[in-house]
Amino acid sequence: MIKEPKILTSFFRYNIIAVIATITDFLVFIFLTEAVGMWYVAATMISVFTGGVVAFIFNRNWVFIRKDGKLTGQSVRYFMVWGGSIFLNTTGLYLMVEYTHLTEIVAKVFVSVIVGAGFNFLMNRYFVFRKPAWGSEK
Repeated sequence: MIKEPKILTSFFRYNIIAVIATITDFLVFIFLTEAVGMWYVAATMISVFTGGVVAFIFNRNWVFIRKDGKLTGQSVRYFMVWGGSIFLNTTGLYLMVEYTHLTEIVAKVFVSVIVGAGFNFLMNRYFVFRKPAWGSEK
């Protein structure tokens, strides 16, 4: 069994993967809004989904190193958290654009940082990729 990384190590790794997932998210978002002409709210839902898949794969295998847990349980918990993240990102983006009149890109950066640091890391560490109780998830 591979040893679980300490919280600072996982936080550092999480942020590296968050940058990679965010770059993926933003590239998809920009492509869909600029090249395809898709409405920014629909584009953000698709782009966050794409970034989320990238994040799950790396979080499970490198950040939290929880490959010994059941993929099904982790996936279900991840999708629950991810749904909350998509809701927070989409709602936050909409509110920022509509009520502050920031551009979509600036508002997306602001909302992404708040949701990522304040919700995603903690939920992934302590809920999605938590250390299973003795005898469970094996």
